[in-house]
Amino acid sequence: MSERPVFSPPPGFARLRLTLAWDGSGFAGWQAQSNAPSVQETLHAACARVGGEGAARPVAAGRTDAGVHAEAMPAHLDVPLSFRIPPGRLPRALNAHLPPTVAVLSASPAPTGFHARFSCTERRYTYRLLASPQRHPLWGGRALHVPGPLDVEAMNRAASHLIGTHDFAAFATREDRQTVREVRALSVRPGPPVVGGRVWEVEVSGESFLRQMVRGLVGTLLLVGQGKLGEEVVAGILAGRRRADAGANVPAHGLTFTGASYAGFGEGE
Repeated sequence: MSERPVFSPPPGFARLRLTLAWDGSGFAGWQAQSNAPSVQETLHAACARVGGEGAARPVAAGRTDAGVHAEAMPAHLDVPLSFRIPPGRLPRALNAHLPPTVAVLSASPAPTGFHARFSCTERRYTYRLLASPQRHPLWGGRALHVPGPLDVEAMNRAASHLIGTHDFAAFATREDRQTVREVRALSVRPGPPVVGGRVWEVEVSGESFLRQMVRGLVGTLLLVGQGKLGEEVVAGILAGRRRADAGANVPAHGLTFTGASYAGFGEGE
């Protein structure tokens, strides 16, 4: 296995490692957009307001889609050496200038060679399904409401066909990169109970994912759980590489980035 490259901030800058959380409902995702608010630009603007006018745009472990939430997103921020706020005080300083939907949870000097995106060795997501006869206001922006029951055992048997290194073209949307990826874990587990139903959590992890791949995987497993697709068909969908054969992308509001790992740099909680 080849060694990973070492990344350094530009001369005259120091690299900080941050962990962020956000409610994605009001953002066009992490990446800066010319016509919509992004988490990246919101954080960059807050940094300028606390004396980091020369700071580079922050870099996150993943470029989440519009509407996707984050519980623990690692990022790095390159600040000028003249930046006066110590890392221990930086979260409070930045949070004073961030909207209520975004928060910096922690900040520390980045280890030598650390890059939030390119040093990341695993990314984890959770998609939440509210299986309940009635919708629930407190889960409305966090889970997809599914009125009927789900066959979770069938969903997990179908998921087993998708674990490992495969060509995931059937589950990606408008993808122009090579489509072979490794899914290290994919399972449906019980989440919090609600009156008359339950939240189910689809947990998926891997080093990297294709565009909207996680939402396509969940959409396919959801069809299995609803009895609309046989669990034995999923392996054929994977092998066929045709996006039209898999389930539709589930809505973004049920998806949350839950964490990342960095081999050699410590966990990115």
